Amino acid sequence: MDTDVLVVGAGPTGLALGIDLARRGVAAMVVERAEALFPGSRGKGIQPRTMEVFDDLGVLGAIRAAGGAYPVGMIWQDGRRTGEHRMFDPAEASEDSPYAEPWMVPQWRTQEILLARLEELGGSVAFGREVVGLTQDSDGVRARFASGEAVSARYAVAADGGRSTVRRLLGIGMNGEALDPYPTLVADVRISGLDRDNWHIFPPGGADGGFLAVCPLTGTEDFQLVARFTDGTAPDLSLEGVRKVVAARSHLAPEAVTELRWASDFRPRAALADRFRSGRVFLAGDAAHVHSPAGGQGLNTSVQDAYNLGWKLGAVLRDGATEALLDTYEEERRPIAQDMLELSANVHRGEVRRGEATRQLGLGYRKSSLTAETREAPGAVRAGDRAPDGVVGGVRLFDAFRGPHWTVVAVGVAAPAVPGAVRVVHGEAQKSYGSGVFLVRPDGYVGWAGDRAAGLKDYLARFGLEHDRGTPLPP
Repeated sequence: MDTDVLVVGAGPTGLALGIDLARRGVAAMVVERAEALFPGSRGKGIQPRTMEVFDDLGVLGAIRAAGGAYPVGMIWQDGRRTGEHRMFDPAEASEDSPYAEPWMVPQWRTQEILLARLEELGGSVAFGREVVGLTQDSDGVRARFASGEAVSARYAVAADGGRSTVRRLLGIGMNGEALDPYPTLVADVRISGLDRDNWHIFPPGGADGGFLAVCPLTGTEDFQLVARFTDGTAPDLSLEGVRKVVAARSHLAPEAVTELRWASDFRPRAALADRFRSGRVFLAGDAAHVHSPAGGQGLNTSVQDAYNLGWKLGAVLRDGATEALLDTYEEERRPIAQDMLELSANVHRGEVRRGEATRQLGLGYRKSSLTAETREAPGAVRAGDRAPDGVVGGVRLFDAFRGPHWTVVAVGVAAPAVPGAVRVVHGEAQKSYGSGVFLVRPDGYVGWAGDRAAGLKDYLARFGLEHDRGTPLPP
């Protein structure tokens, strides 16, 4: 085999997966059909749960430096400010949830940060590699590129977007619904005459009766422009076309749009792949589920797909876990994707506000076959739940979780003996966890919970961790 894992697509999903595999010592080849990273701001909202993922992957500092909080919406009418609109229900950070609200970073910048981290770990992206053929057998996958080259891998992951070539080659269907029959223009522009302290909203009622929103992109000089078309016309993606839209729907002159940096048109839809796996090939991100951008769930659910799959591939390829572990990827992620699609659609229709559910901190795997809750009287945190932050024995838990390892959190009970590849944090009872033994998976969810450590060793053995042959802890 040329590589352990072939990752097709260098968007946020593929890059996050490449990072997770690289830090586990898994050889991965990330390929991208384009000649460069995606240039637009499209998926600009990073939810709190994804902030926690980025903390673990080692990119949170760069993400925070590159972005900022969402601005308050300002509603305009006839050139006058007429009121404010809060995009999100407010939330406050706490000890167990240090990242409370969405963070705005243009997608192109998020991808630059992820690529830099991948390269720091010794990985890279092969640009200009378009997959046009795919075959597989019981030993591996063979992909053929448009150039005539081919590569063999033990596994492959389709992270190549909503129009996934790999999904089509596998013959996996994708079913869903159109959420809006009308096209929407999205563009990154430079505009004069608008402040950068507000998300500027121009309700329908201008010269062409269409909706327009202009949002300053934190950390840049750009604005993201969104315009919906209901008059049967297709968006004009040229600079002049964008200028006409702005002039018709706001008080700004056409010349206020000084530069067009990227533009696209789309029709919002919600769709879910019939399967997330075919043999040795997995679907992740938009290749598996396509969201309306209204709820800010697409990029986030996609990155979390990669986060779920990465440690499982590492356990099979490096730690001696059985291949049956890989079946749990679809078992765990497809229901989550389905729920997030419904949430996104409801936000798009105006039936649900952006709030607790869209922050994704409540997602978990209580019904997963990997989840074992053995306590007689479980507390607030149960097996399958996201492992909260906090302090146990003077150690911040997110600091202890950071890295590719498993972590045992023993609170109010004796610390168990575990393989050297498992980190242990031990202290008195803690308000979020109560008391007991909690085994936290590499992706930050509680896999096993017990009043004492009985049964923990057998659970770890399922993942090749009964001996000290797991991924070594970082220094």
